[in-house]
Amino acid sequence: MAGQSKFEISPWGKAVAGASGAVLANALVYPLDIVKTKLQVQVKSAEKTPEDPNAPVYASTWDALSRISAEEGIRGLYAGMGGSLIGVASTNFAYFYWYTIVRTLYTKYSKSTSAPSTATELSLGALAGAVAQIFTIPVAVVTTRQQTAYKHERKGLIATAKEVVEGPDGITGLWRGLKASLVLVVNPAITYGAYERLKTAMFPGKVNLRPWEAFMLGAMSKALATLATQPLIVAKVGLQSKPPPSRNGKPFTSFIEVMKFIIENEGALSLFKGIGPQILKGLLVQGILMMTKERVELMFVLFLRYIKAVRLGQLKTAAQRVSTAVSEGNMPAPPLKSST
Repeated sequence: MAGQSKFEISPWGKAVAGASGAVLANALVYPLDIVKTKLQVQVKSAEKTPEDPNAPVYASTWDALSRISAEEGIRGLYAGMGGSLIGVASTNFAYFYWYTIVRTLYTKYSKSTSAPSTATELSLGALAGAVAQIFTIPVAVVTTRQQTAYKHERKGLIATAKEVVEGPDGITGLWRGLKASLVLVVNPAITYGAYERLKTAMFPGKVNLRPWEAFMLGAMSKALATLATQPLIVAKVGLQSKPPPSRNGKPFTSFIEVMKFIIENEGALSLFKGIGPQILKGLLVQGILMMTKERVELMFVLFLRYIKAVRLGQLKTAAQRVSTAVSEGNMPAPPLKSST
């Protein structure tokens, strides 16, 4: 198809493709999301005993998966899934929409004819991520509350949101962890920046990747981003969930405070708790997301080409009908324009 013109997908099309891939990927691996959140929010003392005697302590990803399914059934592994997928869809739609816009504007007004540098890719991704987070973080706050609540305390999406609003922070409670989230925009920025650089390095000049190629690049880029930002991810979960019993209901005020609390009570390595399921989830989600996104974008291109072909066919048919009618005398020929 080298001779065919290249179709530019609109920001809306890019956003739909990204959101579709994200929803599919997160739905497939949602139990890992539950497990990594529970592992990140559980607090142990220096003696490795839980702060809350009623709170279960999970030793590993498999231990959490098996115990949650045994105690709550399969439904326990999908608690809060509805709100989570709404958040995933809205966040990724907003991210890919704004990322496409800011990258297009940069390409349009930049004097450089070469591809954006790694630093530029990271900056564009961070800007798009920041805009997306401001509008979508309330759903993330509510979902985290649902995922970390005990089975007998768990409520629906609206009821949980109401509980957050009625808390000590009021309506602003829905934006708890916003600062951490804004810092964490470096995660998708690193992810998609690394994806673009790896794509250029490993598959130079290739526009449409094969599914396994997109999966591999997505998984590699997400692993790099997760390793770099895991302490902030843990701190964000601590901000958005209920405070541990030792704080007597007093919520954390910043991600720095969460990190200090974790280091004092559990040690510095606990800033990386839940890293196993976090990376596994990231590998699968990002791989499936980018694989699906590439396919959906290809479908958009093929659809646009089909629409163009249909329109050209209709124009040719209309032109032939007019030509036939004129030649048969059923229709007067169009008047010639006077030269005067």
